[in-house]
Amino acid sequence: MGLYQAGFEPVQVIERDRYCCDTIRENKKQRVDAVNSWPLFEGDIKSVNFQQFAGKIDLVSGGPPCQPFSLGGKHQAYDDTRDMFPEAIRTVRETQPKAFIFENVKGLTRASFRNYFEYIKLQLEHPYLTCNKNENWLEHLKRLERHHTSGVRNDLHYNVVTRVVNAANYGVPQKRERVFFVGFRDDLGIEWCFPEETHSLDALIWNQVNDGVYWDHHQVVQNARFINSRMQHRATKLDEKPKTMPWRTIRDAIKGLPDPEINSSVITDFSDHRLQAGAKTYPGHTGSPMDAPAKTLKAGVHGVPGGENMLSLSDGTVRYFTIRESARLQTFPDNYLFHGSWSETMRQLGNAVPVHLAKLIGTDVANHLKATA
Repeated sequence: MGLYQAGFEPVQVIERDRYCCDTIRENKKQRVDAVNSWPLFEGDIKSVNFQQFAGKIDLVSGGPPCQPFSLGGKHQAYDDTRDMFPEAIRTVRETQPKAFIFENVKGLTRASFRNYFEYIKLQLEHPYLTCNKNENWLEHLKRLERHHTSGVRNDLHYNVVTRVVNAANYGVPQKRERVFFVGFRDDLGIEWCFPEETHSLDALIWNQVNDGVYWDHHQVVQNARFINSRMQHRATKLDEKPKTMPWRTIRDAIKGLPDPEINSSVITDFSDHRLQAGAKTYPGHTGSPMDAPAKTLKAGVHGVPGGENMLSLSDGTVRYFTIRESARLQTFPDNYLFHGSWSETMRQLGNAVPVHLAKLIGTDVANHLKATA
């Protein structure tokens, strides 16, 4: 959706999960602009032949399943059958796009996965140098390293940039760290770097502690304002107002939505905005405070972990985010509907890329591609 908003028109959208496809089909039926024209294929990407698109594609994008690398997953990485990076690389090899964008969890950059991280990056840089039949991935990595350092570039080659990005630093009301792989085909001669961060914690602290603009904007009375000691201490270190915009908070994101605890049995003007009962705290899962970006929304291996999907209220109680609130934290538009139960929908949202972040990176990539046209 973010890439569509950045100006890209999809020629094929591939998704294996039935519930995700049902969500897309529901929004196509509702003629939601961002997905209305999507040519959706429900099925395993392994069954798709991309050679029909060879040389015709500006951008390949995707989020290969991240559970093999997630801190909340089983940490099996290359031994996990859910690792779809080989398919992502095959897609690049067969379509030969001008550029690609892939996203994954920060856990992929952990020390224990570092060699595999480099293996993915080198394969994306040299997608034609494929693994031989009797070659394991470490042997293939060595061959890729030798080829990469040789300087020989006779076949398809990409210049790849990777970075761990915190979505909050780009205006998403959620502290969501993800690693991005962005590559441009070598023959285009494009020089690229990640867009400059636009938002910061320091700017939020300035607005909450130093001048109080944040509280005045939300009409929060003095005795209801919460400022912890760490923020107060950090505020004393700020000599002048930061030039960046303040981190967006949960309060910023859900502004205008009725309180689901008060309106729990009332149909409101906002879809998917019903209270889900049963929220409880436990060690490491205490919810997200209203006046900060949310903790990372997660899908979870065994259902939805409560802490990351709960709002911590000023009276010490917690409640689950509604689907609509979670969608706003992921910067989905209010007219985008979700298919499935609450837990299934929260899984979809936990696996999603924030729309605004995808749009921001996609727009920058699109502008560089246009400059070479």
